Amino acid sequence: MRIILDLLYLSAAIVYSPVIIYRAIRHKRYRTGWDQRFGKITRRSPDKKCIWVHAVSVGEVNAAKTIIKELENKFGDFEIVISTTTDTGFARATNLFSKNHQVFYFPFDFSWMMRRAFNNIRPAVCLLMELEVWPNFVQIAKQSNIPVVVVNGRMSDKSYPKYQKIKPLVKKMFAKVTLTLAQTEEYAQRFQELGCPAEQVIVISSLKYDTAQITDKVEGADALAAQLNIGSERLWVTGGTGNDEEKILLDVYEQLKKNGRFDDLRLVVVPRKPERFDEVAQLIERMGLPLIRYSRIKDNPSAPPPDNRAIILGDTMGDLRKFYSLATIIFVGRSLVPMGGSDMVEAAALGKCTVFGPHAFNFKQTVDALLADSGAIMVKDQEELLQTMQKCLSDSDFAQSVANNGQEVIRKNQGATQKTIDQIAKFLIPA
Repeated sequence: MRIILDLLYLSAAIVYSPVIIYRAIRHKRYRTGWDQRFGKITRRSPDKKCIWVHAVSVGEVNAAKTIIKELENKFGDFEIVISTTTDTGFARATNLFSKNHQVFYFPFDFSWMMRRAFNNIRPAVCLLMELEVWPNFVQIAKQSNIPVVVVNGRMSDKSYPKYQKIKPLVKKMFAKVTLTLAQTEEYAQRFQELGCPAEQVIVISSLKYDTAQITDKVEGADALAAQLNIGSERLWVTGGTGNDEEKILLDVYEQLKKNGRFDDLRLVVVPRKPERFDEVAQLIERMGLPLIRYSRIKDNPSAPPPDNRAIILGDTMGDLRKFYSLATIIFVGRSLVPMGGSDMVEAAALGKCTVFGPHAFNFKQTVDALLADSGAIMVKDQEELLQTMQKCLSDSDFAQSVANNGQEVIRKNQGATQKTIDQIAKFLIPA
């Protein structure tokens, strides 16, 4: 079976290699970390016991923040290492954790590469954020008596049907997972149906509520506002946007501004992926709209004050939360198009009127919680988005009630971190 799986991986790698080469050239992705992807990983403190945390991309890395902080506090005699899969995840993990912990790219799941990684890392426990379960990974962990814990477990409406199609193949894989800490009862049931033993699946809730800071003030936001000449006007921030979505949002913005309506409204567009910054800038310019690229003034103190009528393109990394803190209304992107949505927890936690589209299936638990208590607004299409924006801009009391409700939803769902640490501790503290 191991040889067959490796051959399947090899075939997939050959087919996918032109895409990797194109993205490396065109978008400057996949250019680093190849030795780590092949299992060559070094630890800073190889004499210590080790906790291996794996978080695929930015969302999972952010969700791991409170867990890693508590692991530091409770298990200071362990070395913590963090792996990621994507370039953006690696950049975020490096920014958050590299001062104190080794950050590296997750190895490919070829049997010899993964075995090499395990031999180098020698973890006492492996923590997989949300889902990322691979067959050779769990097989080697099982053979080595290393517990594998799925933390903040999530089985989305998109991924679950895919696993169901190959259920006979994945049941053995999921059966090797030692413990699954699921976000919801629905996710827990899905993990069980795919092979996780029922007694090894526990509902904890989502860690993302704990990572969200309930506040109305974000460090650096005032400086950002000064750089962009943002004063008393109202700000509509569209964050984590995706392909084909920006055109819809720009059309809605133009309709809102038509005939002098909502003159004090400014628009901020922050695409999810940095490789799309130039594409979105070109779209704004083609539509004949004035544009400010934040990247061109962020580190340029001599830059003149920008036109306060221009659309702001947030084409930098790590500044979305600052933009959110200045917003009157936030639209959470990748949700008007079928891309699964972006995380709306941070927007709600900041006490902002939060709006998103119908395609937020990657965040179903949060969507259900917010909508149940009127803590956010879901719109079905462009026309409904326009109507909702008009209502929120015309009725500030309504918009504020949505914002207040959303912040309260985040507050009452916090507490998953301690429950998760209590479960992990069972594998790290001798009986």
